[in-house]
Amino acid sequence: MLPQLHRHPWMDDDIETFRSSVRRYVEHELAPHLDAWRRQGFIPRDVWRPFGELGALLPELDVEYGGSGASLAYQLVVQDELARAEVPATTAVHSIASHYIADCGTPEQKRRWLPRLVSGEMLVGIALTEPGCGSDLKAIRTRARRDGDEYVIDGSKMFITNGYTGNLLVVAARTGDSGSRGVSLLVLETENLPGFTVGRRLEKLGQHASDTVELFFDSVRVPVGNLLGGQEGLGFVQAMSQLPYERMLLCMPAVAVVERAVELTVEYTKSRKAFGQSLADFQNTRFKLAECATIAHVMRTFVNDCIQRLIDGKLDAEAAYMAKWWCTEHQCRITDECLQLFGGYGYMTEYPIARMYADSRVQKIYGGANEIMKDLIARKLFE
Repeated sequence: MLPQLHRHPWMDDDIETFRSSVRRYVEHELAPHLDAWRRQGFIPRDVWRPFGELGALLPELDVEYGGSGASLAYQLVVQDELARAEVPATTAVHSIASHYIADCGTPEQKRRWLPRLVSGEMLVGIALTEPGCGSDLKAIRTRARRDGDEYVIDGSKMFITNGYTGNLLVVAARTGDSGSRGVSLLVLETENLPGFTVGRRLEKLGQHASDTVELFFDSVRVPVGNLLGGQEGLGFVQAMSQLPYERMLLCMPAVAVVERAVELTVEYTKSRKAFGQSLADFQNTRFKLAECATIAHVMRTFVNDCIQRLIDGKLDAEAAYMAKWWCTEHQCRITDECLQLFGGYGYMTEYPIARMYADSRVQKIYGGANEIMKDLIARKLFE
């Protein structure tokens, strides 16, 4: 058992009741279907309608749009419980994109899309990355040309989560000259949209229940009213506006996975016999798991503190960058250490530790590669 954590003000009785409700739902309604969803390569969009009815899809959005008006901690608790059960980050992407609309959209755009995002009628993805452009958003080449009361979009996107199952998409496109000031975000309702094509579902190392695809735009026409915020050239600022919160959406699952990996490994090593004794009786096993448990405790403490600062409006970008790279780095390290203690069984995907190991690796890449996080931290140090 991990040491007792300091109870932050955000960890009140209401949020613990909410956590229990989400955990029960995930265990009974989502987890039993994960094997089938991994095999088919996606979670059907309709799965999220009941989750929305539970109030767990976007609890942090305002009541006027169907949310609960809760703090961001509620969404982070949802991600904690989903990650613990090995459910991929489908709803984390949904939350980020919804916040783009909630925080940057016009009143009409909010009324048009947010209620359907809260209910689960719509599932949204974010189309930023391109075949030749990852963390450098200023280098995007997809273009949106103004033609009367419409924008005409041409280009392609790569590695897009929810691109296959989603029916709403926030797309970064170039509406002006090169550089960040020429980037805008447009919102597309993608069902039966002429010129919009979903490419192949990409075969990934892990996260097999999460659909990740290529997207193509061939003279796709959308109304001018779909320009997020109603003004061109704000896309880069809009995309960067949620960075501290987005980093927490990556850190929370990292902690959940590490804690679960330690739990599973303790259970396994207590029951597995070798040379006449349990693996847990060997000093190497005990020392390794002591190290893993310590790191898990430090991770949870750090992330809980960051969440409190986020809610208080005091989480600076640099601390969020630190949390993202450090937590995801240790997520990969600890799942590797735990897998080693399972021996050959740890390499079999029927064991959760093998899936957790494979699923963890992308955490150091997406949401801003860890090398980018370190560079951003260093820039602040050397100002």
